Amino acid sequence: MDNTSAQNLWSLMLTTLEAEVSAITFDVWIKTLEAWELDEGKLVLLAPSEKSRDFVLQRYHTLISSVMKKHNHLLQELEVLDPSSLEKQQPKTKVAVESVSTAKSLNFEPVLLNSKYNFDSFVVGKSNQLVYATARAIAEDPGKRYNPLFIYGGVGLGKTHIMHAIGNAIRKNTDYSKVLYVSSEKFTNEFIEGIRQGSQTSNSFREKYRTVDVLMVDDVQFFAHKDGTQEEFFHTFNDLYSTGRQIVLTSDRPPKEIGGLADRLQSRFECGMIADIQSPDLETRIAILQKKAQTENQNLPLEVISFMAERINNNIREMEGLFNKVVLLSLLENKAPTIDIVKTALKDYEEKTAESVSMEDIIDRTCVYYNMDKGDVLGKQKTKEIVETRQMCMYLITELLSVPLATIGTVFGGRDHTTVMHARNKVADKLKDNQRLKLQVQDIKDLLFKA
Repeated sequence: MDNTSAQNLWSLMLTTLEAEVSAITFDVWIKTLEAWELDEGKLVLLAPSEKSRDFVLQRYHTLISSVMKKHNHLLQELEVLDPSSLEKQQPKTKVAVESVSTAKSLNFEPVLLNSKYNFDSFVVGKSNQLVYATARAIAEDPGKRYNPLFIYGGVGLGKTHIMHAIGNAIRKNTDYSKVLYVSSEKFTNEFIEGIRQGSQTSNSFREKYRTVDVLMVDDVQFFAHKDGTQEEFFHTFNDLYSTGRQIVLTSDRPPKEIGGLADRLQSRFECGMIADIQSPDLETRIAILQKKAQTENQNLPLEVISFMAERINNNIREMEGLFNKVVLLSLLENKAPTIDIVKTALKDYEEKTAESVSMEDIIDRTCVYYNMDKGDVLGKQKTKEIVETRQMCMYLITELLSVPLATIGTVFGGRDHTTVMHARNKVADKLKDNQRLKLQVQDIKDLLFKA
Protein backbone atom coordinates (compact mmCIF):
# COMPACT_ATOMS: atom_id res chain seq x y z
CA MET A 1 0.00 0.00 0.00
CA ASP A 2 1.38 3.42 -0.98
CA ASN A 3 -0.49 6.17 0.84
CA THR A 4 1.91 9.04 0.11
CA SER A 5 1.86 8.48 -3.66
CA ALA A 6 -1.93 8.24 -3.54
CA GLN A 7 -2.11 11.58 -1.74
CA ASN A 8 0.18 13.26 -4.26
CA LEU A 9 -1.79 11.89 -7.20
CA TRP A 10 -5.12 12.90 -5.66
CA SER A 11 -3.85 16.42 -5.03
CA LEU A 12 -3.09 16.77 -8.74
CA MET A 13 -6.40 15.22 -9.72
CA LEU A 14 -8.32 17.66 -7.51
CA THR A 15 -6.90 20.58 -9.46
CA THR A 16 -8.20 19.08 -12.70
CA LEU A 17 -11.56 17.99 -11.28
CA GLU A 18 -12.26 21.43 -9.83
CA ALA A 19 -12.39 22.83 -13.36
CA GLU A 20 -14.63 20.01 -14.62
CA VAL A 21 -17.57 20.23 -12.23
CA SER A 22 -19.66 22.92 -10.56
CA ALA A 23 -18.39 24.59 -7.40
CA ILE A 24 -21.10 22.95 -5.28
CA THR A 25 -20.38 19.49 -6.73
CA PHE A 26 -16.66 19.93 -6.12
CA ASP A 27 -17.04 21.16 -2.54
CA VAL A 28 -19.71 18.68 -1.44
CA TRP A 29 -18.84 15.45 -3.30
CA ILE A 30 -15.32 15.58 -4.76
CA LYS A 31 -13.22 17.55 -2.29
CA THR A 32 -14.50 15.49 0.64
CA LEU A 33 -12.97 12.29 -0.79
CA GLU A 34 -9.58 11.26 0.60
CA ALA A 35 -6.74 9.41 -1.07
CA TRP A 36 -6.39 6.04 0.62
CA GLU A 37 -3.93 3.89 -1.31
CA LEU A 38 -2.33 2.95 -4.62
CA ASP A 39 -2.23 -0.81 -4.97
CA GLU A 40 -1.44 -2.87 -8.07
CA GLY A 41 -2.75 -0.46 -10.67
CA LYS A 42 -5.67 0.73 -8.57
CA LEU A 43 -6.38 4.02 -6.83
CA VAL A 44 -8.53 3.73 -3.71
CA LEU A 45 -10.44 6.75 -2.42
CA LEU A 46 -12.24 7.04 0.90
CA ALA A 47 -15.64 8.75 1.07
CA PRO A 48 -16.85 10.25 4.38
CA SER A 49 -20.03 8.14 4.43
CA GLU A 50 -21.82 5.34 2.64
CA LYS A 51 -24.29 7.81 1.12
CA SER A 52 -21.45 9.91 -0.25
CA ARG A 53 -19.71 6.83 -1.68
CA ASP A 54 -22.86 5.63 -3.44
CA PHE A 55 -23.54 9.06 -4.93
CA VAL A 56 -19.96 9.44 -6.20
CA LEU A 57 -20.00 5.97 -7.74
CA GLN A 58 -23.29 6.69 -9.48
CA ARG A 59 -22.55 10.20 -10.77
CA TYR A 60 -18.80 10.81 -10.92
CA HIS A 61 -16.96 7.47 -11.16
CA THR A 62 -16.43 7.78 -14.92
CA LEU A 63 -15.15 11.36 -14.67
CA ILE A 64 -12.76 10.64 -11.80
CA SER A 65 -11.47 7.50 -13.56
CA SER A 66 -10.79 9.50 -16.70
CA VAL A 67 -8.86 12.19 -14.81
CA MET A 68 -6.92 9.49 -12.93
CA LYS A 69 -5.77 7.87 -16.18
CA LYS A 70 -4.74 11.25 -17.60
CA HIS A 71 -2.42 11.79 -14.64
CA ASN A 72 -1.17 8.19 -14.51
CA HIS A 73 -1.81 5.97 -17.53
CA LEU A 74 -0.63 2.89 -15.62
CA LEU A 75 -3.68 3.03 -13.36
CA GLN A 76 -6.67 1.12 -14.68
CA GLU A 77 -9.06 0.82 -11.74
CA LEU A 78 -10.72 3.25 -9.32
CA GLU A 79 -12.32 2.08 -6.09
CA VAL A 80 -14.29 4.25 -3.67
CA LEU A 81 -14.78 3.00 -0.11
CA ASP A 82 -16.48 4.32 3.00
CA PRO A 83 -15.50 3.79 6.67
CA SER A 84 -17.91 0.87 7.14
CA SER A 85 -16.64 -0.98 4.05
CA LEU A 86 -13.04 -0.52 5.22
CA GLU A 87 -13.86 -2.38 8.42
CA LYS A 88 -14.94 -5.44 6.39
CA GLN A 89 -11.67 -5.69 4.45
CA GLN A 90 -8.70 -7.91 5.11
CA PRO A 91 -6.53 -7.49 8.26
CA LYS A 92 -3.88 -5.61 6.25
CA THR A 93 -6.30 -2.80 5.54
CA LYS A 94 -7.77 -3.00 9.03
CA VAL A 95 -4.37 -2.23 10.49
CA ALA A 96 -4.23 0.85 8.29
CA VAL A 97 -7.67 1.94 9.49
CA GLU A 98 -6.68 1.53 13.11
CA SER A 99 -3.47 3.45 12.54
CA VAL A 100 -5.34 6.52 11.35
CA SER A 101 -7.54 6.50 14.44
CA THR A 102 -4.62 7.78 16.48
CA ALA A 103 -3.86 11.45 16.86
CA LYS A 104 -0.51 11.26 15.05
CA SER A 105 -1.86 10.09 11.70
CA LEU A 106 -5.41 11.41 11.51
CA ASN A 107 -5.03 13.48 8.36
CA PHE A 108 -2.14 15.58 9.65
CA GLU A 109 -0.38 14.89 6.39
CA PRO A 110 -1.59 17.46 3.83
CA VAL A 111 -4.01 15.11 2.08
CA LEU A 112 -6.26 18.00 1.10
CA LEU A 113 -3.67 20.78 0.94
CA ASN A 114 -3.12 21.57 -2.73
CA SER A 115 0.47 22.68 -3.26
CA LYS A 116 -0.60 24.82 -6.24
CA TYR A 117 -2.67 26.96 -3.89
CA ASN A 118 0.04 29.15 -2.40
CA PHE A 119 0.65 32.84 -1.85
CA ASP A 120 2.74 33.15 -5.02
CA SER A 121 -0.14 31.94 -7.17
CA PHE A 122 -2.71 34.15 -5.42
CA VAL A 123 -3.26 37.34 -7.42
CA VAL A 124 -3.83 40.33 -5.14
CA GLY A 125 -6.17 43.19 -6.00
CA LYS A 126 -8.44 45.67 -4.27
CA SER A 127 -11.07 42.97 -3.76
CA ASN A 128 -8.87 40.70 -1.64
CA GLN A 129 -5.89 42.69 -0.37
CA LEU A 130 -7.10 42.74 3.25
CA VAL A 131 -7.57 38.97 3.30
CA TYR A 132 -4.18 38.47 1.67
CA ALA A 133 -2.31 40.71 4.12
CA THR A 134 -4.02 39.08 7.09
CA ALA A 135 -3.32 35.59 5.79
CA ARG A 136 0.38 36.36 5.30
CA ALA A 137 0.62 37.70 8.84
CA ILE A 138 -1.00 34.53 10.20
CA ALA A 139 1.31 32.28 8.18
CA GLU A 140 4.34 34.05 9.65
CA ASP A 141 3.12 33.93 13.25
CA PRO A 142 0.19 31.52 13.75
CA GLY A 143 -2.02 31.95 16.79
CA LYS A 144 -0.59 35.30 17.80
CA ARG A 145 -2.59 37.77 15.70
CA TYR A 146 -5.93 37.65 13.94
CA ASN A 147 -7.20 34.57 15.73
CA PRO A 148 -9.62 33.35 14.59
CA LEU A 149 -9.56 34.57 11.01
CA PHE A 150 -13.04 34.47 9.48
CA ILE A 151 -13.08 34.88 5.69
CA TYR A 152 -16.35 35.29 3.83
CA GLY A 153 -17.35 35.89 0.24
CA GLY A 154 -19.18 34.45 -2.74
CA VAL A 155 -18.49 31.18 -4.51
CA GLY A 156 -15.31 30.96 -6.55
CA LEU A 157 -13.58 34.10 -5.26
CA GLY A 158 -10.53 32.45 -3.69
CA LYS A 159 -11.48 31.59 -0.10
CA THR A 160 -10.30 28.00 -0.40
CA HIS A 161 -7.15 29.08 -2.25
CA ILE A 162 -6.11 31.42 0.56
CA MET A 163 -6.78 28.74 3.20
CA HIS A 164 -4.55 26.27 1.38
CA ALA A 165 -1.92 28.99 1.00
CA ILE A 166 -1.95 29.62 4.76
CA GLY A 167 -1.62 25.92 5.50
CA ASN A 168 1.16 25.36 2.97
CA ALA A 169 3.12 28.40 4.21
CA ILE A 170 2.80 27.40 7.87
CA ARG A 171 4.02 23.87 7.14
CA LYS A 172 6.95 25.29 5.18
CA ASN A 173 7.97 28.15 7.48
CA THR A 174 7.33 26.78 10.97
CA ASP A 175 7.86 23.58 12.91
CA TYR A 176 4.11 23.10 13.20
CA SER A 177 3.42 19.56 12.02
CA LYS A 178 -0.28 19.41 12.76
CA VAL A 179 -2.00 21.64 10.22
CA LEU A 180 -5.49 20.36 9.45
CA TYR A 181 -7.76 21.58 6.66
CA VAL A 182 -11.28 20.16 6.59
CA SER A 183 -14.67 20.95 5.12
CA SER A 184 -17.57 21.56 7.48
CA GLU A 185 -19.30 18.52 5.99
CA LYS A 186 -16.35 16.27 6.77
CA PHE A 187 -16.21 17.56 10.33
CA THR A 188 -19.94 16.87 10.72
CA ASN A 189 -19.72 13.40 9.16
CA GLU A 190 -16.81 12.40 11.38
CA PHE A 191 -18.63 13.69 14.44
CA ILE A 192 -21.72 11.64 13.55
CA GLU A 193 -19.58 8.58 12.85
CA GLY A 194 -17.94 8.98 16.24
CA ILE A 195 -21.32 8.97 17.94
CA ARG A 196 -22.44 5.94 15.92
CA GLN A 197 -19.38 3.85 16.74
CA GLY A 198 -19.20 4.70 20.42
CA SER A 199 -17.03 6.43 22.99
CA GLN A 200 -13.65 5.19 21.75
CA THR A 201 -14.19 6.63 18.27
CA SER A 202 -15.64 9.83 19.75
CA ASN A 203 -12.53 10.23 21.88
CA SER A 204 -10.33 9.70 18.81
CA PHE A 205 -12.35 12.33 16.98
CA ARG A 206 -11.85 14.86 19.76
CA GLU A 207 -8.16 14.02 20.04
CA LYS A 208 -7.76 14.53 16.32
CA TYR A 209 -9.29 17.99 16.24
CA ARG A 210 -8.14 19.28 19.63
CA THR A 211 -4.44 18.44 19.30
CA VAL A 212 -3.78 20.35 16.06
CA ASP A 213 -1.61 23.43 15.84
CA VAL A 214 -3.74 24.98 13.09
CA LEU A 215 -7.36 24.14 12.26
CA MET A 216 -8.91 25.41 9.03
CA VAL A 217 -12.60 24.73 8.38
CA ASP A 218 -14.19 25.55 5.03
CA ASP A 219 -17.84 26.61 4.56
CA VAL A 220 -18.91 26.85 8.21
CA GLN A 221 -22.32 28.16 7.11
CA PHE A 222 -23.26 24.49 6.78
CA PHE A 223 -23.06 24.15 10.57
CA ALA A 224 -26.38 26.03 10.63
CA HIS A 225 -29.24 24.17 12.34
CA LYS A 226 -26.90 21.28 13.30
CA ASP A 227 -27.07 21.67 17.07
CA GLY A 228 -24.93 18.66 17.97
CA THR A 229 -22.18 19.60 15.54
CA GLN A 230 -22.22 23.19 16.77
CA GLU A 231 -21.89 22.02 20.37
CA GLU A 232 -18.90 19.84 19.51
CA PHE A 233 -17.24 22.55 17.43
CA PHE A 234 -17.81 25.11 20.18
CA HIS A 235 -15.76 23.02 22.62
CA THR A 236 -13.14 22.27 19.97
CA PHE A 237 -12.87 25.98 19.22
CA ASN A 238 -12.47 26.83 22.91
CA ASP A 239 -9.75 24.22 23.43
CA LEU A 240 -7.69 25.51 20.52
CA TYR A 241 -8.30 29.20 21.12
CA SER A 242 -7.50 29.08 24.84
CA THR A 243 -4.12 27.50 24.14
CA GLY A 244 -3.15 29.96 21.41
CA ARG A 245 -3.57 27.73 18.40
CA GLN A 246 -4.63 29.22 15.08
CA ILE A 247 -8.16 28.86 13.70
CA VAL A 248 -9.16 29.87 10.15
CA LEU A 249 -12.77 29.68 8.97
CA THR A 250 -14.55 30.47 5.71
CA SER A 251 -18.18 31.07 4.86
CA ASP A 252 -20.30 32.53 2.09
CA ARG A 253 -21.59 35.19 4.50
CA PRO A 254 -20.50 36.97 7.73
CA PRO A 255 -21.25 35.27 11.07
CA LYS A 256 -24.20 37.51 11.95
CA GLU A 257 -25.96 36.49 8.72
CA ILE A 258 -25.67 32.73 9.24
CA GLY A 259 -29.17 31.73 10.28
CA GLY A 260 -29.47 28.80 12.67
CA LEU A 261 -26.10 29.47 14.29
CA ALA A 262 -25.95 29.49 18.10
CA ASP A 263 -25.25 32.92 19.60
CA ARG A 264 -22.21 31.74 21.52
CA LEU A 265 -20.67 30.22 18.39
CA GLN A 266 -21.38 33.39 16.43
CA SER A 267 -19.61 35.40 19.13
CA ARG A 268 -16.58 33.09 18.86
CA PHE A 269 -16.47 33.56 15.10
CA GLU A 270 -16.57 37.34 15.55
CA CYS A 271 -13.92 37.61 18.28
CA GLY A 272 -10.97 37.74 15.89
CA MET A 273 -10.53 39.15 12.40
CA ILE A 274 -13.41 39.17 9.90
CA ALA A 275 -12.41 39.86 6.29
CA ASP A 276 -14.36 39.57 3.08
CA ILE A 277 -13.31 38.71 -0.47
CA GLN A 278 -15.25 40.66 -3.06
CA SER A 279 -15.64 40.11 -6.78
CA PRO A 280 -12.39 41.11 -8.51
CA ASP A 281 -12.24 44.16 -10.76
CA LEU A 282 -11.33 43.85 -14.43
CA GLU A 283 -7.62 44.52 -13.91
CA THR A 284 -7.39 41.81 -11.25
CA ARG A 285 -9.28 39.33 -13.44
CA ILE A 286 -6.86 39.97 -16.30
CA ALA A 287 -3.92 39.48 -13.93
CA ILE A 288 -5.39 36.19 -12.67
CA LEU A 289 -5.70 34.83 -16.20
CA GLN A 290 -2.21 36.02 -17.12
CA LYS A 291 -0.86 34.28 -14.04
CA LYS A 292 -2.66 31.07 -14.97
CA ALA A 293 -1.37 31.25 -18.54
CA GLN A 294 2.18 31.73 -17.26
CA THR A 295 1.88 28.87 -14.76
CA GLU A 296 0.54 26.47 -17.38
CA ASN A 297 2.95 27.67 -20.07
CA GLN A 298 0.16 28.79 -22.38
CA ASN A 299 0.63 31.72 -24.76
CA LEU A 300 -2.65 33.65 -24.91
CA PRO A 301 -2.76 37.13 -26.49
CA LEU A 302 -3.74 39.96 -24.17
CA GLU A 303 -6.85 40.71 -26.26
CA VAL A 304 -8.07 37.12 -25.73
CA ILE A 305 -7.42 37.23 -21.99
CA SER A 306 -9.12 40.62 -21.71
CA PHE A 307 -12.15 39.34 -23.63
CA MET A 308 -12.52 36.41 -21.22
CA ALA A 309 -12.07 38.64 -18.18
CA GLU A 310 -14.80 40.99 -19.40
CA ARG A 311 -17.30 38.18 -19.93
CA ILE A 312 -17.08 36.45 -16.53
CA ASN A 313 -16.80 38.95 -13.73
CA ASN A 314 -17.89 37.44 -10.43
CA ASN A 315 -16.47 33.92 -10.18
CA ILE A 316 -12.75 33.20 -10.49
CA ARG A 317 -13.36 29.46 -10.60
CA GLU A 318 -15.68 29.81 -13.58
CA MET A 319 -13.24 32.15 -15.29
CA GLU A 320 -10.42 29.64 -14.89
CA GLY A 321 -12.76 26.92 -16.14
CA LEU A 322 -13.37 29.03 -19.24
CA PHE A 323 -9.60 29.41 -19.65
CA ASN A 324 -9.17 25.62 -19.55
CA LYS A 325 -11.91 25.16 -22.14
CA VAL A 326 -10.39 27.76 -24.48
CA VAL A 327 -6.99 26.05 -24.28
CA LEU A 328 -8.57 22.65 -24.97
CA LEU A 329 -10.55 23.91 -27.95
CA SER A 330 -7.41 25.55 -29.32
CA LEU A 331 -5.53 22.26 -29.09
CA LEU A 332 -8.36 20.39 -30.79
CA GLU A 333 -8.45 22.93 -33.62
CA ASN A 334 -4.65 23.03 -33.74
CA LYS A 335 -4.44 26.80 -33.71
CA ALA A 336 -3.65 29.65 -31.33
CA PRO A 337 -6.45 30.84 -29.00
CA THR A 338 -8.62 33.53 -30.58
CA ILE A 339 -11.65 35.57 -29.57
CA ASP A 340 -13.78 33.37 -31.84
CA ILE A 341 -12.69 30.31 -29.85
CA VAL A 342 -13.56 32.15 -26.63
CA LYS A 343 -17.03 32.89 -28.02
CA THR A 344 -17.51 29.20 -28.75
CA ALA A 345 -16.38 28.26 -25.25
CA LEU A 346 -18.64 30.91 -23.74
CA LYS A 347 -21.83 29.19 -24.87
CA ASP A 348 -21.98 27.29 -21.58
CA TYR A 349 -21.54 30.51 -19.63
CA GLU A 350 -23.83 32.92 -21.46
CA GLU A 351 -26.63 32.61 -18.96
CA LYS A 352 -24.21 33.57 -16.18
CA THR A 353 -22.63 36.60 -17.75
CA ALA A 354 -25.50 39.07 -18.16
CA GLU A 355 -24.50 42.34 -16.51
CA SER A 356 -27.80 44.16 -16.82
CA VAL A 357 -29.85 42.16 -14.30
CA SER A 358 -31.28 44.34 -11.53
CA MET A 359 -33.28 43.70 -8.38
CA GLU A 360 -36.41 44.83 -10.20
CA ASP A 361 -35.72 42.38 -13.04
CA ILE A 362 -35.49 39.50 -10.59
CA ILE A 363 -38.74 40.47 -8.86
CA ASP A 364 -40.56 40.97 -12.17
CA ARG A 365 -39.44 37.64 -13.69
CA THR A 366 -40.16 35.70 -10.51
CA CYS A 367 -43.66 37.17 -10.26
CA VAL A 368 -44.31 36.34 -13.91
CA TYR A 369 -43.07 32.78 -13.40
CA TYR A 370 -45.37 32.16 -10.42
CA ASN A 371 -48.21 34.24 -11.90
CA MET A 372 -48.26 36.54 -8.88
CA ASP A 373 -49.08 40.23 -8.62
CA LYS A 374 -45.92 42.21 -7.95
CA GLY A 375 -47.73 44.54 -5.55
CA ASP A 376 -48.87 41.60 -3.44
CA VAL A 377 -45.36 40.14 -3.30
CA LEU A 378 -43.87 43.48 -2.22
CA GLY A 379 -46.70 44.09 0.22
CA LYS A 380 -47.89 42.64 3.51
CA GLN A 381 -50.07 39.72 2.41
CA LYS A 382 -49.04 36.34 3.83
CA THR A 383 -50.86 33.68 1.86
CA LYS A 384 -48.72 30.60 1.20
CA GLU A 385 -48.29 31.31 -2.52
CA ILE A 386 -47.33 34.95 -1.99
CA VAL A 387 -44.88 34.14 0.82
CA GLU A 388 -43.16 31.46 -1.25
CA THR A 389 -42.83 33.80 -4.23
CA ARG A 390 -41.50 36.56 -1.97
CA GLN A 391 -38.93 34.20 -0.44
CA MET A 392 -37.80 33.07 -3.88
CA CYS A 393 -37.31 36.70 -4.92
CA MET A 394 -35.21 37.38 -1.84
CA TYR A 395 -33.15 34.22 -2.37
CA LEU A 396 -32.38 35.01 -6.01
CA ILE A 397 -31.46 38.61 -5.22
CA THR A 398 -28.99 37.53 -2.53
CA GLU A 399 -27.53 34.88 -4.83
CA LEU A 400 -27.19 36.95 -7.98
CA LEU A 401 -26.55 40.48 -6.70
CA SER A 402 -24.32 42.10 -4.10
CA VAL A 403 -27.06 44.01 -2.29
CA PRO A 404 -27.18 44.60 1.49
CA LEU A 405 -29.90 42.61 3.23
CA ALA A 406 -31.31 45.79 4.75
CA THR A 407 -31.75 47.28 1.28
CA ILE A 408 -33.60 44.20 0.10
CA GLY A 409 -35.85 44.36 3.16
CA THR A 410 -36.69 47.98 2.42
CA VAL A 411 -37.83 47.09 -1.10
CA PHE A 412 -40.11 44.39 0.30
CA GLY A 413 -42.30 46.66 2.39
CA GLY A 414 -39.70 47.81 4.91
CA ARG A 415 -38.95 44.36 6.29
CA ASP A 416 -36.04 43.75 8.65
CA HIS A 417 -32.79 42.25 7.32
CA THR A 418 -33.39 39.16 9.48
CA THR A 419 -36.55 38.46 7.46
CA VAL A 420 -34.50 38.48 4.28
CA MET A 421 -31.91 36.25 5.92
CA HIS A 422 -34.62 33.79 6.98
CA ALA A 423 -36.13 33.72 3.47
CA ARG A 424 -32.76 33.15 1.82
CA ASN A 425 -31.79 30.35 4.19
CA LYS A 426 -35.18 28.66 3.93
CA VAL A 427 -35.02 28.44 0.14
CA ALA A 428 -31.35 27.38 0.25
CA ASP A 429 -32.19 24.56 2.67
CA LYS A 430 -35.07 23.35 0.49
CA LEU A 431 -32.83 23.34 -2.59
CA LYS A 432 -30.59 20.69 -1.04
CA ASP A 433 -33.09 17.88 -1.66
CA ASN A 434 -35.97 19.37 -3.67
CA GLN A 435 -35.39 18.69 -7.34
CA ARG A 436 -38.60 20.44 -8.37
CA LEU A 437 -37.51 23.66 -6.66
CA LYS A 438 -34.07 23.43 -8.30
CA LEU A 439 -35.78 23.31 -11.69
CA GLN A 440 -37.89 26.34 -10.78
CA VAL A 441 -34.76 28.31 -9.85
CA GLN A 442 -33.14 27.38 -13.14
CA ASP A 443 -36.30 28.32 -15.06
CA ILE A 444 -36.35 31.77 -13.49
CA LYS A 445 -32.64 32.27 -14.24
CA ASP A 446 -33.36 31.32 -17.82
CA LEU A 447 -36.05 34.00 -17.91
CA LEU A 448 -33.54 36.51 -16.55
CA PHE A 449 -30.49 35.72 -18.64
CA LYS A 450 -31.91 34.36 -21.86
CA ALA A 451 -34.78 36.78 -22.37
